[in-house]
Amino acid sequence: MKKIVSISGTSRPDNFTSLALAVVTDELRRNDIEVVVIDARELNLSFPGYPETEDAVQLRDSIKSADGVVLATPEYHGSFCAMTKLIIENLGFPSAFSNKPVALLGVAGGRIGAIKSLEQLRGVCAHTGAIVLPNAISIAGVRSAFDKEGNCTDPGTEKALRGLAQSLLRFLKEYVYPKHALEEMVRENGAPWSASV
Repeated sequence: MKKIVSISGTSRPDNFTSLALAVVTDELRRNDIEVVVIDARELNLSFPGYPETEDAVQLRDSIKSADGVVLATPEYHGSFCAMTKLIIENLGFPSAFSNKPVALLGVAGGRIGAIKSLEQLRGVCAHTGAIVLPNAISIAGVRSAFDKEGNCTDPGTEKALRGLAQSLLRFLKEYVYPKHALEEMVRENGAPWSASV
């Protein structure tokens, strides 16, 4: 079974980011993927320059052992939220995101969506060495897409969220898993192009 880490990057209680991410997570699990959900509301992380916490170590270890990551953030004041940045700051150097496929999800209450935050988050994640998937999903008007029980009631929103999961799965299937299979074959049998002299 393959493993993906899903990160809800906001510490705000009763947030819509976690509700949107839950749909992505459900789609991954429907495809026999082990999903480790990391909720920023449950994390104790330090600012740079302070001693690292046990949560930071566990966060890094989870990401390093995963095949890919889904990173979700709300848009606050035209950018991704501070907690999302703090999570990234706690991924070490080199970052646990290095060479890791990362799918981005942004949510916002307004009609424009989380376009600005996703643009900035893409740049930050790429700077850490992440392989950022090109089709980030921005959910606009997120408050009206879920009912009081947290169920997604907007078909377009649900389709987009499940589509993000499928995009990550396609990338892993077409690019990452074949690479791992080839590396394992070479380790076991030697390079197929090498010749004994």
